[in-house]
Amino acid sequence: MPKLKTHRGANKRFRVTATGKIKRSKAFGSHLLTKKSAKRKRNLKTSTLVVKQEHKRIKSLLPYS
Repeated sequence: MPKLKTHRGANKRFRVTATGKIKRSKAFGSHLLTKKSAKRKRNLKTSTLVVKQEHKRIKSLLPYS
């Protein structure tokens, strides 16, 4: 059986934690920042976890993580 290829786009966007959860960064924090409040921009900086319903789909894109 040949080796599976990792989806390079998913590899750059997701990280798997030691407990097997998947971390992601939040959207809408890269441009058009003047109209966003400081609190909103601060909250967009922090990473968050992917909901468990999406784990199977993302794990298929990241076979070796």
